Amino acid sequence: MEMKSFLIIGMGSFGHHLCRSLAENECEIMVVDKDSEAVEDVLPLGVSGRVGDCTNIDVLRSFSIDLFDACFVCMGTNFKNSLQIASFLKELGAKKVYAKADEDIQAKFLKRNGADVVIYPEKNVAEQIAIAASSDNIFDCIPFVEDYYIAEIRPMERWLGRTVVDVNFRARYNLNIVAVKQGENVIPIPGPNYVFNEDEHIMVLGHINDIRRVAY
Repeated sequence: MEMKSFLIIGMGSFGHHLCRSLAENECEIMVVDKDSEAVEDVLPLGVSGRVGDCTNIDVLRSFSIDLFDACFVCMGTNFKNSLQIASFLKELGAKKVYAKADEDIQAKFLKRNGADVVIYPEKNVAEQIAIAASSDNIFDCIPFVEDYYIAEIRPMERWLGRTVVDVNFRARYNLNIVAVKQGENVIPIPGPNYVFNEDEHIMVLGHINDIRRVAY
């Protein structure tokens, strides 16, 4: 499989963690930041780096933006710069632009100015923790797309000893079973004749409101 290549602009906390994760997944990465120390910090990860101000479109032109699989705008507090860079990236032919936002109003403007996907790192983590912490029956919760999550839940008592089809799971709860966890063992996409057991967790995919109905 061909190695994917990414451009990451902004080496703050989020940009740094993103860079590390992509490097661990054996991607080709170019990072850019105005701070030379921030760039140097990630070079041991095996990435390429350059010091530069990406609010200058000529700096972005020098990267052949259209050759990257995606570009990430991970600026910190200067939202105006994020807007400008997202717009420049699209103008220069970026295939896909991800941009970091802190508020919904920022997301709206970013999407109008070139961002294909808006990332809310702090908001997403806070929501994830809140969902899992607010119910003893939710053990983990992973954002999927807007308002949809993959949640690890305890099976309801009335499911025990019954099959998926007997419970009429999909139609009744509007959720899809992704997997069943039995200790260290994982059963992916159990069939309709799978029997629910007490000592297991169910991984479900669905809207947060539907997840709450079976877990609260």
